[in-house]
Amino acid sequence: MNNKDITAVITSFKSETKILSCIKSLGKDFKIIIIENSNDKNLKDKLEKQYPNIKCVLSDKNLGYAKGNNLGLAMVKTKYALIINPDAEVQNKSIDNFFVTAKNKPNFAIIAPFIQEKNNKDSKINNEIFEVKNVKGFAMFLNIEECKDVGFFDENFFIYFEEIDFCKRLIKKNKKIFLDTNIIINHAGGTSHDESINHEMEKSRNWHWMWSTFYFHYKHYGYLAALIKILPKFLSALFKTCFFKIISNKEKKDIYYCRFSGILNSILMRKSWYRPKIN
Repeated sequence: MNNKDITAVITSFKSETKILSCIKSLGKDFKIIIIENSNDKNLKDKLEKQYPNIKCVLSDKNLGYAKGNNLGLAMVKTKYALIINPDAEVQNKSIDNFFVTAKNKPNFAIIAPFIQEKNNKDSKINNEIFEVKNVKGFAMFLNIEECKDVGFFDENFFIYFEEIDFCKRLIKKNKKIFLDTNIIINHAGGTSHDESINHEMEKSRNWHWMWSTFYFHYKHYGYLAALIKILPKFLSALFKTCFFKIISNKEKKDIYYCRFSGILNSILMRKSWYRPKIN
């Protein structure tokens, strides 16, 4: 196995300030497919000119994480794929260590880095591989043959819970998912976009976190279980929306209204329609 066996897939949205560090950490030794959800032609031209191994695809609209990654995965011709967020950086020998583990665990579906976020880097245990039921979505090494029969990501999710749902479907098919302590990928978390759009992205995150929470539980455990899970959050969001409106805190009112709206739309079985309002 070598770098010709792997393709990286990055789904980006207003990510120019973050994605360059991610790409630099990946290097030029294998193909990188970028699904550019903010339709930034300048970014596409800049990246493809600087990196001959990059193919940047402009989407006509913001596809979200699940659909964007599925589009990228549909273009992968290699045996393996690395799904990675724009605000993540691969550390030295991580790709090499992936191939070592892939050789030792040839029937794996997903291998993920043990260090999931910067705040748990001290918990690293050397030279161990753990079999787990799910991993976070910022960095996932996929064995295409083992994953494709479950259909990759459920495109009803725009963002959040799609990787947990993906893992759950893999486990139901008796597929293997591992965390590898020798694979290190640092993830900033929640910073894959430019800072100038933080508030609008925060509203979007709150809307979709609530919508996806209900949809995930409805899909796997039924409507009543999902309703019981979401009801306390629904009541809290309604109360806080009214409270922050009364005290004229528009920023927090907007955020909690988005939470309320996301829950309401999911309970009413409406599709995940909210998109960040960004020019």
